[in-house]
Amino acid sequence: MRHKLLKNTAIVGSMTLVSRVLGLLRDMVLARWFGANANMDAFFVAFKIPNFLRRLFAEGAFSQAFVPIISEYREQRDHASVQQLVNKVGGTLLGVLSVLCVIGVLASPVLVTLFAPGFLYRDPAQFELAALMLRLTFPYLLFISLVAFAAGILNTYGRFAAASFVSVWLNVVLIGAAILVSPHLAQPEMALAAGVFVAGVVQVLFLVPSLKRIGLFPRPSWGWQDSGVRRIMKLMLPGILGSSVAQINLLFDTLIASFLVAGSVSWLYYSDRLVEFPLGVFAIALSTVILPSLSRSHANESADEFSRTVDWALRMVLLIGIPSAVGLFLLARPMLVTLFNYGDFGAADVDMAGLSLMAYAVGLPGFMLVKVLAPAFYSRKDTVTPVRIAVAALLTNIVLNLLFVVPMVLLDIPGPHAGLALATSLAAWVNAGLLFHMLKKKQVYRPESGWPRLSLQLGCAAIALAAVLLLGMPALQAWLEWSAWSRVSGLLVWVLAGAASYFIALHLCGLRIKTLLQQHHDEG
Repeated sequence: MRHKLLKNTAIVGSMTLVSRVLGLLRDMVLARWFGANANMDAFFVAFKIPNFLRRLFAEGAFSQAFVPIISEYREQRDHASVQQLVNKVGGTLLGVLSVLCVIGVLASPVLVTLFAPGFLYRDPAQFELAALMLRLTFPYLLFISLVAFAAGILNTYGRFAAASFVSVWLNVVLIGAAILVSPHLAQPEMALAAGVFVAGVVQVLFLVPSLKRIGLFPRPSWGWQDSGVRRIMKLMLPGILGSSVAQINLLFDTLIASFLVAGSVSWLYYSDRLVEFPLGVFAIALSTVILPSLSRSHANESADEFSRTVDWALRMVLLIGIPSAVGLFLLARPMLVTLFNYGDFGAADVDMAGLSLMAYAVGLPGFMLVKVLAPAFYSRKDTVTPVRIAVAALLTNIVLNLLFVVPMVLLDIPGPHAGLALATSLAAWVNAGLLFHMLKKKQVYRPESGWPRLSLQLGCAAIALAAVLLLGMPALQAWLEWSAWSRVSGLLVWVLAGAASYFIALHLCGLRIKTLLQQHHDEG
């Protein structure tokens, strides 16, 4: 079982890696073509609103509720019943989201006021541009929700590749819009907003053949009264908050950042994108794979297998998450220089985005742990416990935002936006810690042997990684003066040096990765 999970995680991770690499290329294009300014702040807010709702509803609450139910149908009922569920869920989702999109387009100024009130207060022209862009980007919520619906079906049937690859198309379309379309427009950033709409259509169409191949292409029908739909809705309502606390925290960051100096939203965006790279390639991939597996274990009443899967996932997350966090923290500004310090994205932008990237790096293992701990609750159809924990994390984030940002603004300390990122990171640790505590308290998860030794080994290896980077890496000024090729080759050298030092140190500490994986495979 562990071997199959690892194989599927590798498939999802590799497909996601392609998307993340293209995503970095997309952000390099955006930074070079448009920089970090008021107009790009407006686009990022217009893009963030449907993405926030998508992660809150589609990839968050909906997926966490839908996958356990369709897994149960697949295990316990015939194919016709699964098809009927798909039809009813698809029709209901399409109907509700169509109405919501019409409302969102018509009420775009209201939404911008709610998500970025500082625009209206500080720059009415920026506010109007954001509202105009949102009319084009908001329907993306409908398209990407249908993508999440299709991905839930495919993942349940072990078809992970297509659903993981689909996000590539967003990056391809936005790169094309920036390079090919924006130079011909009086307001170049509008090409990006139109590109988001087009990308949504392309992503939906891409998954249609995969659904047909497994014989579950939806024939939408209204299913508000259907028992399966009602069960999904019941699980969704509390899960809207519980599964998406990190996104809600990021929303608070954007809201407060809209009151800060121009560029703050963009600095947070670029730093968050780099944190999303390891988070998406590994943690989200792992979360995608284990949710159907945990749901099957729960449906089959295999409590031991359920606990072993959670234990294996936690070990894998820490194995990758700890060095990723250390590397991101220490390589923050060199990475930003290498990827974005061209054209309109200057050295000052590198400095400011570097502050928030280091702050986000502190929370990276916490973000990753939440991705594997939350599915352990949702697979058991327990949405109440994560909601209570999410409320605690949200309150923590709000309090820390005030404690970190207000003094920095009043004392005129540079980089108050980094205080927002640090608050989000610490709130993620609170979320992960409480989820872990409750899993143990409910005796759903029982840790396997070897954790103290593994913790010591990971800690020593992380120290070795940090020492190599701190002692050997060139100063920031050298990176700023280098050519693009020198930056890329230098970054590659130090990423590889850090990774090598980490895994060599693990080996010297007695940890054999292959043995660790094989051990848990045998236990499964």
